[in-house]
Amino acid sequence: MGKRIVTFGEIMLRYSKEGARRLGQGNVWEGQFGGSEANVAVSLALLGNNVEYVTRLPDNDLTAACKHTLRYRGVDVNHIVLGGQRIGTYYYEPAKDLRRSKVIYDRAGSSFYSSAPGMYPWKDIFSKADIFHCSGITCAVSQSATDATFEAVRTARAAGLRITCDINYRKNLWKYEGADAHATLNRLMQYSDFIFGDQDEWEIATAVPQVPMGHMQADTELDMEAYGKYFEEMHRQFPNCGEMMLGLRNQMTSSHHTLTALLWYKGTIYRTRIWDIQNIVDPVGVGDAFVAAYIHAAEKWPGDPQRGLDFATAAAMLKNSIEGDFNLVTEDEILDVL
Repeated sequence: MGKRIVTFGEIMLRYSKEGARRLGQGNVWEGQFGGSEANVAVSLALLGNNVEYVTRLPDNDLTAACKHTLRYRGVDVNHIVLGGQRIGTYYYEPAKDLRRSKVIYDRAGSSFYSSAPGMYPWKDIFSKADIFHCSGITCAVSQSATDATFEAVRTARAAGLRITCDINYRKNLWKYEGADAHATLNRLMQYSDFIFGDQDEWEIATAVPQVPMGHMQADTELDMEAYGKYFEEMHRQFPNCGEMMLGLRNQMTSSHHTLTALLWYKGTIYRTRIWDIQNIVDPVGVGDAFVAAYIHAAEKWPGDPQRGLDFATAAAMLKNSIEGDFNLVTEDEILDVL
């Protein structure tokens, strides 16, 4: 089972209408559990890792169903804290052809929204852990959830854990009084050994303009000189972070994307192929698939960053073929694609 990994964040109920219907069409809603850090936990478990997911949920039957879903996928939920009144939700309208997707969050007042320092027994949780994964999305929920997140990363750092971070910027969430996405995300990233984000997220967190990408095709040659200077600035801002990944995605239509990533690993930049993905089923959770697969690869094949990058990008590519938040693929399936 290898090293023990802990992830922390809010799991929600995701609601959508059937097929590609808009939120105002039809009468039937489809519901399933999902959320960035839970998605990472499920993916890591399916890849064979020893992983625990920590969150706060109400003491009711919905939480029992949520726990069962995670346990069924192999995730330890023994430190989920019970409290508060309800589980957070979000409403997802999928993209179709040239129509963009739409997300409406309903998280204010959820059990996790009122998370606060002292609610989670971090010393006990981390006593047998080796890696802690968090994301900026937890800091976008509320000020108290932000405070709880920083309590977790400080405790993890003091305990000597490897800290991985997904920037995970969601502009629709940073609404509470005093919310400052740039300052908060940048501070969170200072604790991190590995950071992942797409070009827009890195720009929000660092205030460094992204490298112009243009209309990326499968045979596009990326400007590696420009990316070299870009990562030099990232390393200047985060001198204690040894691994930084930049996800690059071009969306031609809702069902046709190109996808690749660059990895800065201890001073060297690695790149992988550009995947041309057609007939996309569901792009939600692609970033989470990147993160989980890279964490897995870094532990399975230490010191081989090219293999880790290739593996992570292939896993993210496969997520586009799977409905729902979770990337339900195995290590063998990813390796077969490679």
